[in-house]
Amino acid sequence: MAKSQQSFNKKEKEKKRQKKKKEKLERREQRKIEKLENGPKSFEDMISYVDEDGNFSSTPPDPLKKKVVKLEDIVISVPTRVHVVEEVERSGRVNFFNSEKGYGFITDAKSKESLFVHINNVIDQIAENDNVTFEIEMGMKGPNAVKVKVIK
Repeated sequence: MAKSQQSFNKKEKEKKRQKKKKEKLERREQRKIEKLENGPKSFEDMISYVDEDGNFSSTPPDPLKKKVVKLEDIVISVPTRVHVVEEVERSGRVNFFNSEKGYGFITDAKSKESLFVHINNVIDQIAENDNVTFEIEMGMKGPNAVKVKVIK
């Protein structure tokens, strides 16, 4: 005699699946009944308005509160950049300089920012721990120190 191919666990899973299917069908029927009782929504019930704060509301806006906007006041562009005039010459200290490779770094005294310096942008001979004056210029990878002079 062979054993039954259907185990207790399989029977329980099938019961759960059938129960879920039945509940889903009942919910569907309940929604149909509610829809018939309430009737279809009118177009006016589906309209929503946006108030001056950007919130949705079911009441139309008050025409007396309407703001008039002139066409000239609407600006569609990138805001103009305000040029800030910085001091031209800054001071700092050389914290690293490799004379063989021709580059180094200067720490700005005011902002404590580290700036790259190349030997081509140096006026006087510089070494590590020298106090220098310089100007800042934007390079390909960030700000660079140019016109570097040693303070004596």
